[in-house]
Amino acid sequence: MNTKIIRSLIIATALFGSSAALFAMEASKENLAFSEKIISAIQKADYNSFISDGDAAFQKLKKAQFDSVVTQLAPRFKAGYEITYLGDLKQQGFHVTLWKLSFQDGKDDALATLSVKEGKVGGFWIK
Repeated sequence: MNTKIIRSLIIATALFGSSAALFAMEASKENLAFSEKIISAIQKADYNSFISDGDAAFQKLKKAQFDSVVTQLAPRFKAGYEITYLGDLKQQGFHVTLWKLSFQDGKDDALATLSVKEGKVGGFWIK
């Protein structure tokens, strides 16, 4: 077989394998459930639900801080949104998942990060 053909087949196989791995990425059911619960708590202005799965530090979040987030984001979430898993990281002992939040209000998307350690939420940030 011609070396050009063999090289092309190897490159095509490598590219196909790489793209298949990208499409196979999924968040764990636990992390998706945490993210959806937290977003639902923001929509409903439910502080207790928001902190309920958090570690000790997360549960110390002041209600006034939570209320500020609700004021800014609840209307956007209520108007409709889509959450898309982007990938994950290991940071300071936490498993961090990255999420794209697309809003139906047509304004900017947001990036959310969920930090989990030992089954407890250590942080949820929306940028």
